[in-house]
Amino acid sequence: MPVFHTKIIESILDPVAQQISQLVILHEQAEDGAAMPDLTLPVSAVANAVNNLVQVGRQTGESSTDKVLKEEMPFALDKVENASISLIRAAKALLEDPLSRSARDTLINGARGILSGTSALLLSLDQAEVRKIIRICKGVQEYLAVAEVVEGMEDLIVYVQNLTPGMTQMVKMVDGRQAELTHQVHRNILIASKDKIKNLLPVLISSIKIFVTTMQSPGRRGLEEAASNRLYVVNQMYTEIEEIIRVLQLTTYDEDDWNVDDVTVMKKAAGNITSRMKGAVDWLRNPNSAPGGLGEQAIRMILEDARKVADRCDDPERGQILRLVDDINAMTNELANLRGRGLGNTPEALRLAKDIEEKLNRLENLVEHTVKRAERSGIRKPAYTVAGKVDQAQKWLSNPGIDDGGVGLRAIAGVVEEGRRLAHFCTGKDQEELLRLCDETELLSKELANMCARGMGNTPQAQALSKRLADKLEQLKTKMEDILVKQVAEDFMDTVTPLKQLTEAALAPEDKPNREQIYTSKAEYFLEHSNKLADTARLIGQAGGSNDKRLVEEINSAANQMDALTPQVISAGRLVLYHPNSTAAVEHFDLLKKEWTNNTNNLTRLVDDATDSVEFIKACEEVIRKETVEAEFAVSQEQPIPFIKSTSKIARCAQRVVMVAQQEADNSEDPTFVEAVSKAAEELESSIPASVGFARGVATQPNNKQAQDDWMNANQKVQTKTFKIN
Repeated sequence: MPVFHTKIIESILDPVAQQISQLVILHEQAEDGAAMPDLTLPVSAVANAVNNLVQVGRQTGESSTDKVLKEEMPFALDKVENASISLIRAAKALLEDPLSRSARDTLINGARGILSGTSALLLSLDQAEVRKIIRICKGVQEYLAVAEVVEGMEDLIVYVQNLTPGMTQMVKMVDGRQAELTHQVHRNILIASKDKIKNLLPVLISSIKIFVTTMQSPGRRGLEEAASNRLYVVNQMYTEIEEIIRVLQLTTYDEDDWNVDDVTVMKKAAGNITSRMKGAVDWLRNPNSAPGGLGEQAIRMILEDARKVADRCDDPERGQILRLVDDINAMTNELANLRGRGLGNTPEALRLAKDIEEKLNRLENLVEHTVKRAERSGIRKPAYTVAGKVDQAQKWLSNPGIDDGGVGLRAIAGVVEEGRRLAHFCTGKDQEELLRLCDETELLSKELANMCARGMGNTPQAQALSKRLADKLEQLKTKMEDILVKQVAEDFMDTVTPLKQLTEAALAPEDKPNREQIYTSKAEYFLEHSNKLADTARLIGQAGGSNDKRLVEEINSAANQMDALTPQVISAGRLVLYHPNSTAAVEHFDLLKKEWTNNTNNLTRLVDDATDSVEFIKACEEVIRKETVEAEFAVSQEQPIPFIKSTSKIARCAQRVVMVAQQEADNSEDPTFVEAVSKAAEELESSIPASVGFARGVATQPNNKQAQDDWMNANQKVQTKTFKIN
C-alpha cells in the first residue's frame, strides 16, 4: 500500500525519500569510519527544488481565499526553508571535514526536515483542494432539501436548472479526485457513491414530478406514497454525498483485516493518537486558527482511533473512552463553530479550547492504559464471521492448555449461536441435523472448558476431547455451509417473478374487479420475497464460508439497500394503481423498479462470490432432479399447472448455473479452465429454450404423447449439460 495518498504527492515526495535513504546509508557507513563524499551538488539540486516548491507555495497561499491554507502555509514553508538551509550548511561543513559527526547529524536532520516539511506543505495544498470539493458537495446537499418545497411544475423546472450545475461540478470534481488517489479502496468508494448519485438523479426528478402531479390531482390520492418516495431519494443522495465527504478527508487507509489481532490494532491506534496530539494541541492553543484545518482534523482522527480501541475492549474502559470521545466531539464542534464566526478569542472559546486539551490528554492516557492492560491479558474478541470464528477455535483446540483469554471458547459459542439462528430458516432433516450438531458441539465445548478450568488442558484426555470437538466443529461448519448453499439455490433461483406480478397488478385495467386487493396481495408477496433475499444474503455473509471483510460489508450494504428500496417500489406501484393514466407515475415506477433490479442483480453477484460454486452447482443439480420428478408425475396425471411450475424452476435453476459458471470463467486466469467452462455454459444455455418451448407444448396438450417425449428429451439434455459443468 502506498505511503502517500495522492499520485501528485507521491511523485514529488518519493524521489526526496529515496535521496534521504541514500544519505542515511552514507551516514551509517561513516559511523564505521568511512569519509562522507562531496554532497554539495546533490544537496544543491535538492535545495533548488525546495526553493521552487516554496515559491509556488507562497504564491498559492497569497492568492488563495482559503483561511486554513493561509494559516498553515507559513509554518510549512518556514520548516522546509530552515531544513534546506541546514542541509546546505552541513554539506559545506562535510566538504571541509568529511569525518565531522555533528555535520553528519545536521545533514540527516536537515534531510528529514525537508521530507516532513515538504509533506506538510503538500498536504496543506492538497487539503485545500479537498475543501473546495467538500464545499461543492455541501452546497448540493443543502439544495437537495429544497425538493420539499417544490409544489408546481414551474418550481420543478427551476429546481432542476439550479441543481444541475452544482451536481455536474461535484461529479466532475469527485471523478478527478478519485483518479488522483493511490488507495484503491478509497477510489472504489468514491466511484460507487458518485455513480449511485448519477443514477439517482433522474429518480429524484421523477419523484418530485409525481409528487407535484399527485398534489394537483383530484382527491390527492397517493400523496403520502409520493412524499415517501421523494424523501427516500433525497435521503439516499444525501447519504451518498456524506460518504463522499468522509472519504475525501481520508489520507491513510486502515488495512486492519478481521484476522488481525485486536491488540495489534489497538497499539496501532494508540500510536496514531500520540503522533497526532501535537497538531491537535497547537490548533487548540491558537485562538486564531480557522476551523477545518489539519489541527482540527487531527482531533477528529484521534477520536476515530479512540473508537477503534473502545470497539476492541470491554467495560469499564470501553464506556469511559466512548464518553470522552462524545464529549470532545461535541466540544470541538462548538469551538469550530465559534472560530468560524470569528469568536475564537472570546472567553467561551478560550475555555472550550482549554477543556478540550485537558480531555484529550485524559483520553490519550486512558487509551494507553487500556492498550497496556489488553496487551498483558491478551484479550481478544471472536471474529465477525463463522469462518473466522472456526479458525480462532481450531487454533485454541490445537493446544487447549494455553490460555487464549477465552477467545476460542467464545468463538465456538458464536458458531453454535449462528447455527441455531440458521436453523430457524430451514426445516425437516436439515434443521434436525443442524440442531443436533449445535447441541453436541456445545456439550463438548463445556466438557473441555471444565477440564481446562481444573488445570487439565494439557492432559491426554483433554487432547482427545479437543480433537473430537475440532472434528465436530468442522462438521457443524460444513452443515451450515451446505444449508446456506441450498438456501441460495432456492431463494435466488427467481428474483424477477414477484416484481413482474407486482407490475401486472399495478397496471391492471381500472374496470378489473378487486384490483386494489390483488395489488395488496402481490405487494405482500413481493415484500416477503425481498425480505427473504436480504435475510439469506446476510446469512451468507455472516455464516457462509467467506472471511473477506470487503465482500461481507458489500453484501450487508446491498441487503440493507433492498430493505429500504422495496417499500418504495410498492409505494410507486400504488401510485400507478391510483393514477393509471399518469405517465409520470408509470415513469417513476419504472425508475424505481430499475433501481431495485440493479441492486438485486448486484446482491446476487455478491452472494455468488461468497458461495462455493461447486457446491452451489451441486445444489442446483439436486433441485433440477427433484423438479424433474415432480414434472414427470404432473405429466402422468395430466396436470398442466404443477407441470409448468416445475419446468419453470428447472429453467431458472439451469440459467443460474450458467450465470455462476460464467462468473467462474471470468474470474479465472487459467485459459484451459476458462475455455472448458465457457463452452459448457454456452451448451447449457443453448439447451434451455428448447426445453421451455416443449414444456409449453405439453402444458397446452397434456395428453399429447409426442409433446411429452419431446419435452423429456429436451429436459434430459438440460440435466446432462448441467452435470457436465460440475
